[in-house]
Amino acid sequence: MIHQISLTLPPELALDEQAFREQALGHLAIPDNSDVVVRKRRQSIDARNRQVRVKVDADVFSGEAPPPLIQYQKPQTDVSRAPQAIIVGAGPAGLFAALRLIELGIKPIVLERGSDVRARRRDLAAINKDHIVNPESNYCFGEGGAGTYSDGKLYTRATKRGDVRRILEIFVAHGATEQILVDAHPHIGTNKLPGVVTDLRESILQAGGEVRFDTKVTDLILAGNSLHPTELKGVVLANGESIMGIGVILATGHSARDIFYLLQHRNIHIEAKPFAMGVRIEHQQSLIDQFQYHQPTKGDYLPAASYSLIAQTRFKGVERGVFSFCMCPGGFIVPAATAPGELVVNGMSPSRRDSQFANSGLVVAIADEDLLPYADEGALAGLALQQDLERWACKMGDGRQTAPAQRIADFVDGRLSNQLLPTSYQPGLASVDMSEVLPDHIAQPLRQGLRDFGRKMQGYLSNEGQVIGVESRTSSPVRIPRNRETCEHEQVSRLFPCGEGAGYAGGIVSAAMDGERCAEELVKLYK
Repeated sequence: MIHQISLTLPPELALDEQAFREQALGHLAIPDNSDVVVRKRRQSIDARNRQVRVKVDADVFSGEAPPPLIQYQKPQTDVSRAPQAIIVGAGPAGLFAALRLIELGIKPIVLERGSDVRARRRDLAAINKDHIVNPESNYCFGEGGAGTYSDGKLYTRATKRGDVRRILEIFVAHGATEQILVDAHPHIGTNKLPGVVTDLRESILQAGGEVRFDTKVTDLILAGNSLHPTELKGVVLANGESIMGIGVILATGHSARDIFYLLQHRNIHIEAKPFAMGVRIEHQQSLIDQFQYHQPTKGDYLPAASYSLIAQTRFKGVERGVFSFCMCPGGFIVPAATAPGELVVNGMSPSRRDSQFANSGLVVAIADEDLLPYADEGALAGLALQQDLERWACKMGDGRQTAPAQRIADFVDGRLSNQLLPTSYQPGLASVDMSEVLPDHIAQPLRQGLRDFGRKMQGYLSNEGQVIGVESRTSSPVRIPRNRETCEHEQVSRLFPCGEGAGYAGGIVSAAMDGERCAEELVKLYK
């Protein structure tokens, strides 16, 4: 017999597996024996009231074996001699597109400009310790994309784009913990993601697909004329090699600026899209735990607390949203520049989220008025604004990867910080007046937003935290338009813009689902 239950319990009863088993069986008045299996379906923490509670939905199997936890099976087919499709980029969109192509009988050729995860570690060490930015292999470029060295957050609201459960099961089949199938806000962790990504690659290779690293696409092979390209035949690599395929899934991520310039040069339509920029904000994790859990410490059972904040501000008569983004509890701030002379910060967390620091992006929506000085750049105006801010931030540090920073209250009140706090950011911080780093259309709304957040979370606005800049890669400032139904570029056939870089995803899961969808549509049209 299967019993479905829903219990709301204190953390020590919900998050301790043996204690929860006792609560579940007691609720059903079922004796505890080896034939009874208790399996959680979903759990979520409710910290809105003074007493934190955890809601758990579970199935209890009594007298019968439970079904397999995951239905997904790794590909068993051999596509080594099948028609081939090209995937540019080995982030979540590209990897999941490759797996789906294999299931549909197509050989994927995955081209990644950066290194595999093992070699990539050396490039990350170089930027953290020696301030050396490898423009081809860094926190954004390389196997697994930007998501490999991130929190591995798998929560998404994009449930209409595809089967979220399937994506999570694929991760579990490739080494992620089964807990991601249960948690309302699942994450894998930056320490575990490299192994998962490596296993995804092995599935592609074992099925006869190809994955090439340190392989940069520099041109496109197009039918039609230079003013009106009509069909994409293949791609040209930096070494001069040409690769042809039945279609190209372009999954290059939000930081592959050279691809946007290439599309513009080739007269392939691209367009500007909304985006946001700002800073990373860092507190002690214990302070965030106190704010969110309404108690001196989080205790032995609760995870490191996270938060989500949003405010509406006005600057020069224009409404601007200010919001937290990519909050990393128990995490680290990392240098995410993709070129020397630029400075970008991002956040990540290990699986246990056990760093003493909490950080989050705190960003401001960019308005059309902000892009007027870059009007000559057309659809790439936002990209030009990004680059200017990143170069200026680098100069305001020390010309390397030292990040400009200021204590929060000092920033809001316009005072230079005499001394900065300890930080998780390895390249180090420089005390700078952030209003000299950030343009007014970002700095002033940030100050308004921080005042609002200080009212919502007592102690958030204080000198016990600091702002660190700049957080400029929240999403792509460019969209590559495509047909809503077929995912094919609206102008050039056989080109399938995909994932975050194309403007159609906002995280690991949504990018993975978009990769699968683009693979399915490519096969429908051209197999």
